Amino acid sequence: MTNTPQIPIFDGHNDILLKLIEECPDNSVEAFFEPRAGQHIDMQSAQSGGFAGGLFAMFIPPEDGKSFRTTPGQEFARDYTMNMITLLRDIAAASNGKVEICRSVKDIRSAMANGKMAPVLHIEGAEAILPDLSNLEAFYNDGLRSIGPVWSRSNAFAHGVPFKFPASPDTGPGLTNDGIELVKACNEMGIAVDLSHINEKGFWDVARVSTKPLIASHSNVHALCPTTRNLTDNQLKAIKDTNGIAGLNFAVAFLRKDGAKNQDVPMSTLVEHVNHMVDIMGIDHVGLGSDYDGAPPPYDLDSTAKLPTLTSALRDAGYDDEALNKICHANWLRVLEETWGE
Repeated sequence: MTNTPQIPIFDGHNDILLKLIEECPDNSVEAFFEPRAGQHIDMQSAQSGGFAGGLFAMFIPPEDGKSFRTTPGQEFARDYTMNMITLLRDIAAASNGKVEICRSVKDIRSAMANGKMAPVLHIEGAEAILPDLSNLEAFYNDGLRSIGPVWSRSNAFAHGVPFKFPASPDTGPGLTNDGIELVKACNEMGIAVDLSHINEKGFWDVARVSTKPLIASHSNVHALCPTTRNLTDNQLKAIKDTNGIAGLNFAVAFLRKDGAKNQDVPMSTLVEHVNHMVDIMGIDHVGLGSDYDGAPPPYDLDSTAKLPTLTSALRDAGYDDEALNKICHANWLRVLEETWGE
C-alpha cells in the first residue's frame, strides 16, 4: 500500500449490526472494538483506515429459519430492528465518546471534526414499518434517518429486485400504494429513501413521486456488470438530474464482469466503475457504499483498515484531492443535508 494521505470516508452502507448480533450474540458490543477474522468493520481498523462513519443498516434476516426470499412478519421485523438500534446505542455508550449516533449533517460534521465515528441509522427493507405508517415517527424519534423500502424481496411497500446475472433490473411491478405514501412521508419528515434494492419500475416510481435527491447507497454500473442489482445508465442520469448520489458497492458480484463471487478483484475494476459513474453523472454524484459485513469485498479491501488502498488507486487514476474528498464524504453530506433539511 502506498503512503496516500488518509481521507475521511463516510460510507453509504454496511451490515455490521446484523453481523454482530448473529455471530457474537454474547459479546456483540465488545466484538465491535477489535479486529476479528471475517469482520470488515471494527473500531480499531476503522480508525486506522479513515472510516469516519456512514449509514448503518438494519436488515431483517429470515424468520424462523425460512428462506431469505420470504418476507418476515412486521412484529418480528420491528423487534429485530429495535435490537439493532439498542446495539448501536450500547456501542456508543461503551466507546468512551468515540462513537456518536448522528441525526443531522451538523452532527456528522461535528463528529468527524472531533475524530468520532458517525453512524446513522438506516432500515434496509421496511418490514418493521406498519403499512399505515403509524410507527414511522417513533422510529424517526429513535434516530432513523434513512429507509430502503425493500431489500431484494417484496413487502407491503414495493417489489425488491431478485439477484440475477446476467439480467435487467426490470423484474416486475414497482411501488404499491402504501409505498407511494411511504416515500411522501419520508420526504416530509426528512428521511432518505434508498433505491439500491428496488427494481427498475420501483426506481422510476420513486423518481416520479419523490421531491428529494435520488439515492442508491450501494449499487454499481449495469453496463460493466449486468446484475439486476446494478444501475442502468438511464438510472444514473436520473440520479444526476435530481442532484442525488450513487455509492460504489465493494461486493465483488456487483463489480466483476462475470458476476462471480471471486474476491480476487483488482482495484482497477472499482476504478472502472467509478470512472463510468463520473462520466455519466459527474464527480458531484458519486460516493462509496461498501456493503461491508454484508457481502464479500475484494481481498485488498476486506477491512476498513484497507480503505486507503482504494483512495490510492483512485488518486493514481487521476482523481485529485478535491475529487477524492467529494467521493469519500462530501457528496454524501451534501445529499443528506438536502434530504434531511438540517
